[in-house]
Amino acid sequence: MNDQIIKKMQQIVGNEWVVTDTDKVSSYCEDETEKAMKPKVCTDCVVVKPANTEEISQIIKYANDQKLTVVARGGGTSLSGAAVTIMPSIIISMERMNKIIEVDESSLTVECEAGATLLDIVELFNQHDSLYFPIHPGDEGAQVGGMIVMNAGGVRAVRYGVMREQVKGLEVVLPTGEIIYLGGKLIKNNAGLDLKNLIIGSEGILGIVTKATLALKPKDKYSGSLLVSFNDESDAVKAVTEIFKNGIKPLAIEYMEKSSILRAAEDIGMTWPSSVGNVDLYFIVSERKEDDLYEMYEMIVGICEENNAIESFVAESTKEQRTLLEIRSHVYPSMQKNLVDAIDAAVPIKNLAKYMQGISKIATKYNVEISTIGHIGDGNMHNSIQTEDAQKPENYDNLADEIFKLVVECEGAITGEHGIGKVRNDKLKIQFSEKELSLMKAIKNVFDPNNILNPGTAL
Repeated sequence: MNDQIIKKMQQIVGNEWVVTDTDKVSSYCEDETEKAMKPKVCTDCVVVKPANTEEISQIIKYANDQKLTVVARGGGTSLSGAAVTIMPSIIISMERMNKIIEVDESSLTVECEAGATLLDIVELFNQHDSLYFPIHPGDEGAQVGGMIVMNAGGVRAVRYGVMREQVKGLEVVLPTGEIIYLGGKLIKNNAGLDLKNLIIGSEGILGIVTKATLALKPKDKYSGSLLVSFNDESDAVKAVTEIFKNGIKPLAIEYMEKSSILRAAEDIGMTWPSSVGNVDLYFIVSERKEDDLYEMYEMIVGICEENNAIESFVAESTKEQRTLLEIRSHVYPSMQKNLVDAIDAAVPIKNLAKYMQGISKIATKYNVEISTIGHIGDGNMHNSIQTEDAQKPENYDNLADEIFKLVVECEGAITGEHGIGKVRNDKLKIQFSEKELSLMKAIKNVFDPNNILNPGTAL
């Protein structure tokens, strides 16, 4: 990295907050994207750790004037290469901007800096009697800013939606250095075009989120877990549809192939409570009253039995609930040594059975293992493509194209929560028309005329 750039960064944030050592810099250049899919990493970068929004603004103004690439860095938990540096870059690490500024109980909001982690928020509201933040995409090292620009989801989206539904207000530094404020604590705001929602899910190409005001939800006093097993995936899908039609909204509904969940349990020396059937539905239920909790159990089991469920198990104790959650959380790590790619398509629930049947045919055609685990309550399925040595098959592009064409045929989206990043750019044309893509590129150009902010990402 050019010495002049390094000196300028030191002038802005101070010498101790600029990292140039190659070994230290390299840890900021990657994310959690699978090795077989990860783009080639460039480590000719400088890492800058600003303390506030004004310092970020100064960095961006300088970079824009000099036409230097900038990548904002959160917790590095992305699975789509969004945080991978592919060219010499100024990496802005948000780690120092980690304050939780205010909990406003009257408006049910929390304001925090973008570098605050999900763990910071979870720990804060573990001490709170009545409120909590509902979104939990899995890795508590994720930072708020990253969760916003990736529009993070997770298992609780069934009841609460994704990150987009939780963001009330944003402070953003534009690629030209200006600081703007979007949204707020209002319930209604119909003034002008909704720039806030353009930033959410933009994968760091339209601006750098520096502060956010997020919605809070009331805590339920009682919660529990329910496991229901089926022989047939179509029966499981139909049961979920009927549950929603009856006005039942669990906190989470997870779909799990039995082989995958049993492998995850074995991998960590634990026992999954059901060994029958081919598919499990895992419900997390949360209610204000204990009677309502048990009534929901009975209604869910009844509907599942009407749709050919063969076994059900209620995890009543905290230990049993923790066991289910721990095994479910280990599914992804248990297959990582063989994992080529984790596709996370989103499909309308009515088409899920068709989609999963299509995935099975594609796996057979290309002679690969594709394990399906997912958030069936919102149609976001995770198809994990595995080979014996985690090497990408020679015909992988054809395989992936067939999956994404199946997604579009099923009226779906090629990613539900992982994002496009730098690994799915060439697949966007499968879902979008040339006109739609040109509009997206035009929006990028309006925000970032010099294309300095995370180029090669999302478009």
